[in-house]
Amino acid sequence: MAVNRKQKADRLPISQRIDSRMPNPKRRQATPTEWAIKGELFLNCSCEVFCPCVVSLGAHPPTEGHCHAWMAVAIDEGHYEGEDLSGLNIGLLVDIPGRMGEGNWKVAAYVDERASGKAYNGILQIFSGAAGGTTGLFTMLVSEIIGAERAPVEIVRDGRKRSIQIGRRIQGEIELITGKDPEHPVVVSNSKYWMGPDILVAKGLKSRVRDYGRVWDFGGKSAEVCPIDWRGPNA
Repeated sequence: MAVNRKQKADRLPISQRIDSRMPNPKRRQATPTEWAIKGELFLNCSCEVFCPCVVSLGAHPPTEGHCHAWMAVAIDEGHYEGEDLSGLNIGLLVDIPGRMGEGNWKVAAYVDERASGKAYNGILQIFSGAAGGTTGLFTMLVSEIIGAERAPVEIVRDGRKRSIQIGRRIQGEIELITGKDPEHPVVVSNSKYWMGPDILVAKGLKSRVRDYGRVWDFGGKSAEVCPIDWRGPNA
């Protein structure tokens, strides 16, 4: 089915970083803001199952020496300075050269094309770390935001499977790994992971990234699902 593309301005030049309303990410500073997000984050990365970054809090090196990943965020409930974010989807391309905790991340953001102007700006503030709170550490970990744009971000959550599709740029599908009880997935619980204390272990099924010069395939690689309850310092 043909998709009507929005104006080219929605796919912003890398030289503009996120957009004209945000500073160069190399000089980003957190500005305390009132926001909150509840929902689910899931991802697929280049590590063998299971990614060591979760329990080591980014201190252990990824199994391949680097971490390439896509992330998907489904916002069930949320707001940014009074603007409703509920029902919006976000996709992220994440390129980490070594240990997660050492920073130097390069990130591209794909924001649900249904987002209003204020919601779009708010989501970029949150995921750049500029809004402070739970994601404020991104101001230290993300060295470069290589691009941001509106896009048709399609997320499906169906039983043990999760998927994201952003045109041909990110096409990912993961599946939860079951434990002794086939009705329940394997869970890492009570962790200090920044995303949330409980992480469901998964693996990639069909997973491809084709954007910003990256050509990645994560089929069979490590994946995870995490319920999120994030908020800003003023929430």
